[in-house]
Amino acid sequence: MAGWHLGVIGGSGLYQPGVLEDAQEIAVRSAFGEPSGPVLTGTLPGTGGAVRCSFIARHGAGHRLPPSAVNYRANIDVLKRCGVTDVVAISAVGSLREELAPGDFVVPDQFIDRTVGRERSFFGAGVVAHVAFADPVCPRLAGMLAEASAASGPPAHRGGCYVAIEGPQFSTRAESQLFRRWGADVIGMTAMPEARLAREAELPYALLAMVTDYDCWREGEAPVDVESVLRVMRGNADRARETLRRLAALLPAERAASPIDRALDGAIITPRKHWDGQLVARLDAIAGRLLRSTPADPA
Repeated sequence: MAGWHLGVIGGSGLYQPGVLEDAQEIAVRSAFGEPSGPVLTGTLPGTGGAVRCSFIARHGAGHRLPPSAVNYRANIDVLKRCGVTDVVAISAVGSLREELAPGDFVVPDQFIDRTVGRERSFFGAGVVAHVAFADPVCPRLAGMLAEASAASGPPAHRGGCYVAIEGPQFSTRAESQLFRRWGADVIGMTAMPEARLAREAELPYALLAMVTDYDCWREGEAPVDVESVLRVMRGNADRARETLRRLAALLPAERAASPIDRALDGAIITPRKHWDGQLVARLDAIAGRLLRSTPADPA
């Protein structure tokens, strides 16, 4: 049993949490390059006392980073270095379903990854790992997040599939229709590889998806544009902050262990005698628990 420490990744429209008490900004260095910016750490009122919360803006100050330029590895790495136990990501999305209207919130439980060219793993040549990812979202955290979202102002939807595209352009009408046939419910540009990396870092992950538009699958409607997206995002930001406040209040006083806390158990396939020392050093925060405790392989 241990305490909660929420890591919050703010997406488009939420560059400051605005709800933290005793907040202070700290610069945290990553072994995987430059993160999107400093970490703002503070507390939120919880049922069992103050809940530690560390926040990073995914796109940086002034939204200077497009989705493909975000250093997702560094962002997850610095949150892990801050002692975060669970990650809540916030992201603007387009809707691929009539019932998911602009202004609605969705807590997806599945992902389709259509991104290309992004670093998808902390591991690689010298230390190879294959982490289970069939169920990419933590059901405990997602359940509480959906409950907090519903309490902050309906409508909120639990479950659904998020398709991640590379961007920065919005999708074509043909792509939008294809994603609907695939069973995707919302579309965005940032949840992947973010969720993958959180799993490798043994951090339970849940996503609060804020619907801003209907993408472009509806026949006869104007295509998505930034102005309309921003208009809805401004209305969503305050509700996202209220959701964070309510989530902290829902957390049990003590945090029971999650299976995701040990997601790397059995995942590293490279024998210890073949590990690359430089990569092992970079993995000190992400996989230090396992790398320090794994006994030497037999000769």
